[in-house]
Amino acid sequence: MRDEFEKVMCQKLSSIEGDYIDIVSGDVHRLVGGYPGRDHSMPVCCDVMRQRMNGDDFEVEGPLKGKGATLKIRYFRRNHKL
Repeated sequence: MRDEFEKVMCQKLSSIEGDYIDIVSGDVHRLVGGYPGRDHSMPVCCDVMRQRMNGDDFEVEGPLKGKGATLKIRYFRRNHKL
């Protein structure tokens, strides 16, 4: 599952058109599939998103438990030359 999240994140980060892109974990997981559902992999999705942070990227919004569908991270194009 991790590889699928990495692939989606790579696609999203390579498509930044302006200075930055805000990416929400629930949206990423829906693209991979299996969410919402009982056997979702939201913790893995959030881990991958956080691991892709560089430089001055930051969490715009975070779920109370740390790993949930509302995690929103702002990624700046200058930090992600793909």
